[in-house]
Amino acid sequence: MTSTILRGGCTALALIAATPALAQVPSNADLADLIRVQAAEIASLKARLNKLEGHNAAMAVAQAASAPAPQSAQQQAAPPMIVNPFAPQIVPPGPADIDVAQARAIAANPAGVKTEWGAGLPVFRSADGVFTYKPRGRILVDVSSTMGSRYEGRNTTTTGMRALRLGLEGGVGPHFFYQFETDFSENEVDIVTAFMGWRNKLGSKVDYDVRVGHLFNDRAFEGSTGSDSTPFLERGTVSTAIIPQRGFYGIGIMARMFGPNWHASIAVTGDRVDGEQATNDSRTVSARAHWNPISTDSALLHIGAWGFDEALSSAATTLTRSTVIGGRFNGAVRVGTGELLGGRSTTGYGVELGGYAGGLWVMGEAGQRVARLDAGRSDFKSKAWSVSTGFFLTGELPPYNPRLGSFGQPNVLDPVLAGGTGAIELTARYEHLDYTDLVLGGDGWAATLGVNWYLNSFTRFQINGIQWHADNRAGAYTGSDDGQTISARVGVTF
Repeated sequence: MTSTILRGGCTALALIAATPALAQVPSNADLADLIRVQAAEIASLKARLNKLEGHNAAMAVAQAASAPAPQSAQQQAAPPMIVNPFAPQIVPPGPADIDVAQARAIAANPAGVKTEWGAGLPVFRSADGVFTYKPRGRILVDVSSTMGSRYEGRNTTTTGMRALRLGLEGGVGPHFFYQFETDFSENEVDIVTAFMGWRNKLGSKVDYDVRVGHLFNDRAFEGSTGSDSTPFLERGTVSTAIIPQRGFYGIGIMARMFGPNWHASIAVTGDRVDGEQATNDSRTVSARAHWNPISTDSALLHIGAWGFDEALSSAATTLTRSTVIGGRFNGAVRVGTGELLGGRSTTGYGVELGGYAGGLWVMGEAGQRVARLDAGRSDFKSKAWSVSTGFFLTGELPPYNPRLGSFGQPNVLDPVLAGGTGAIELTARYEHLDYTDLVLGGDGWAATLGVNWYLNSFTRFQINGIQWHADNRAGAYTGSDDGQTISARVGVTF
C-alpha cells in the first residue's frame, strides 16, 4: 500500500516537472488535471484495500469455524484424569489394570507431559501419550490383643506390619503393561507381584490380557481381594486354608477374559520366588470365573466358582498346616492339621454367592481341598466356609469391582481431608474351618464384628472384635478353648 502512494506522488511530480511553466505558476486547468490523476490513484488504492480486507475477514471466519469450542477456566486448568469405566464406587484403576479401550484413549490424546494425582500418588504420562508410570505403596500397621483363653500363652498383645510395600506400575502404548512390588514387613525383603503383560480386544464387548511373572492367585472372593481392600483385618478361612501349598503367589502365566458382566481366568504356575533350583517346582493349574446376572446402578448379584490342581514337588510333600482363627498376629490362636507327610498332589475348589443393594453387601463362600497322600493312605479333606456382610452408614456403595469380581478401594463421597466425615462401614462375619478328616486334625470357628472408617479413598482405620473357638488334637494348645481378640489397623495405600 505504501508503494502505491509513492507512485501516485511521483506521477504528480513528473507532471509538474514536465511543464516548466506549470512548475512556475500552474493554471487552473493544470490543477484540475492533477486533481483528477490523484483522485484516480486514490480510487484504485481504495478498491485494492477493500479487496484485501475482505479476503482477511473470510480467512478469520474460516479459522473461527474450524477452531475447537473455547473451554472454561476450570476446564483449562483441570488435567485429564483417569476415567473409571468399571465402577464409580471404587478408586479408578492404575496403568496396569485399565482395559485396552481406555489405554487407547489415553494414547490418542497426548497433550504434553501430564501428572495426574489420583489415590495418594501421581500418574505420569509422556508428551506423546505412549508411556505411563505410577509409583505404588502400601502401609498396614496392626495391633492385636487376646484375652479369655484358658491357656495363658494365648493371652498376648502384639504389634506388626501387615504390609509394607513399595512398587511401580506402568504401560507402553495401549497393549503392554507391567507391575512390580516388594514387601518389607517382618524384617524380610519379599517379592510379591512382579509381572509384564499384554492386553487387547476380542470383539466389541470382550477384551483380554495375558500376564507373565510372579502372579497373585485369582481364587475365592476374599482371596482375590488385595490385603489393602479386604473389609476385615484378615481374610476368611476359605481364602487362608483352601489354598495351594505354595501360597498366594507363583511364577507362571495367567490369561484373563472380561465381558460386560463376567470375567474368567486360567493360570499355570510353579513355585513362588525362591532360591531353590535343585528340584522340580510344584505345578499348579488354577481357574476362576464370576458372573453378575443382575447389575443396576444400586444393586448387583455375584456368582463365582474357582478351582486348582497341583502336582507337588518332591521337596514339598509336607502338608502340615496351622491356620489362624483369631487374627494374624497371635500365632498361638490357630487350628492345625497335626503332622502330615507324604503328600503327592492336592485339588481345591469353591463357590461364591453374594451381592449388594444400596450400601448393604453380603457374601458367602465355601471351599474344600483334597490332599492325595502316599500309597496305602486315604485322601485328606479340609473344609471351610464363611458368611460376611457390611453396611455403609454414609451412603457409599460397597467397593465391588465388577470387572474382577472382588473388592477394591472405596471412592469416599465426603473425605475427611476435604472437611467431611469420611465413609463409615459396619461389618460382621462368621467363619468355620474343619481339619478333622485327619486323626490329629482340629477345627474351629470365629465370629467377627468390625468398624471401618475411611478418611479418604486411600486412608483407613479398622477395628475388629473376634470371638473365637479352637479345638486342636495336637500341638502346644490342645482341647477345646475359647477367647476374644481385639485387633486394629491403620492403613494407607497409594
